[in-house]
Amino acid sequence: MGQINVSIGGRSYPLACRDGEEERLNRLAAHVDAKAADLQGALGQMSEPRLLLMSAILIADEFFDLKERDPSLGDTIATGALEKAAQRVEAIVAALEKRRANA
Repeated sequence: MGQINVSIGGRSYPLACRDGEEERLNRLAAHVDAKAADLQGALGQMSEPRLLLMSAILIADEFFDLKERDPSLGDTIATGALEKAAQRVEAIVAALEKRRANA
């Protein structure tokens, strides 16, 4: 099992992944971080959970735009991708809440 640290919104998060998925997870985290930076630039500072939620919504919006432009993506692919993304966001939010409770 791989272990990496990603930075989103100026904070570091340890994440576990399957061996060989480290590079992809780093790229995905960099995309989330870019969305978070855009949000912070436009809206100013906000809580970590809100920042991650808003970033996830922006990324879901991008995905829906792609799906609308290319219907061949199919509902099955869309549903699976969103479910995976939702699981990852939920795991990050749970880790943030645990961190906050321990602080």
